[in-house]
Amino acid sequence: MASQTSYGRAQAEDLQALRSRILELKTELDAVILAHNYQWGEVQDVADFVGDSLELSRRATTVQAKVIVFCGVHFMAESAAILNPDKTVLLPEPTAGCPMADMIDAPTLREWKARYPDAAVVCYVNSSAEVKAESDICCTSANAVRVVEALPHKRILFVPDQNLGHFVASQVRKEMVLYPGYCPTHRRVKPSDVEQARRLYPEAEVLVHPECDPEVVALADAALSTSQMLRHVASSQARSFLLGTEAGILHRLTLHHPDKTFMVLSRALLCPNMKKTRLESVVRAMETRQTVITVAEDIRLKAKRALDRMLEVG
Repeated sequence: MASQTSYGRAQAEDLQALRSRILELKTELDAVILAHNYQWGEVQDVADFVGDSLELSRRATTVQAKVIVFCGVHFMAESAAILNPDKTVLLPEPTAGCPMADMIDAPTLREWKARYPDAAVVCYVNSSAEVKAESDICCTSANAVRVVEALPHKRILFVPDQNLGHFVASQVRKEMVLYPGYCPTHRRVKPSDVEQARRLYPEAEVLVHPECDPEVVALADAALSTSQMLRHVASSQARSFLLGTEAGILHRLTLHHPDKTFMVLSRALLCPNMKKTRLESVVRAMETRQTVITVAEDIRLKAKRALDRMLEVG
């Protein structure tokens, strides 16, 4: 699999028309388009900036445009709204959610906090604004280890991804209490997928996301966020790579490194929510000014504190 596209060759003219319309609407609305690495290739191509959760969070704080069109899932657009209360944030596909984020809510987190009153709550950004508001600090897969190390607490309550939490626990000397959430897409990768891929492509480097199960991470050459994968590939002497993360990353990797070969470890590495957004979705959202993502001010201020602390750590 060399690229991630939802369009066939016969639709090339329609694709160009959609791109042209998006450019017109960007000027009309004074809009900027942010897209996650897991989006379809053609969506990434029309974006002003493509990145992982940490990169997109940082970019959201520097946006000068009046409108942010966020091509991703709900919690990502919500984070942009938290950080930019004076801007309009549009989510092209309102039903693009995150099963992991849905695995915990604010009342449940408060129950866990009561069990571990001495623990600092580190919240993966793959979570709702209400959960962020109940947390001490947020993190992404790219900076989770740094965030946990930066805290003075000896005990950390890590929510909601137990696999990322397990990876962090292997890197730090702190007691990690892990909430039992997970990413259904990354959980589809099995140790047998890694073992079979290594037999077929023994020369390839195996890079997996820390949202994968610990048994998969243990078999990989490295566990990296998508931004870290991009940097690793750029500096690696390897010519081929086996990736344990959502297949959308193939588009950007192939674009930047056409001389290298990239394959995903499993055909099941497709996030149905990330793949909901298409160029038609972007055009519709911009033409109708829907769906606007808002966060209640009392929740926003608390959640922003947790996000700001994360951005300060870097």
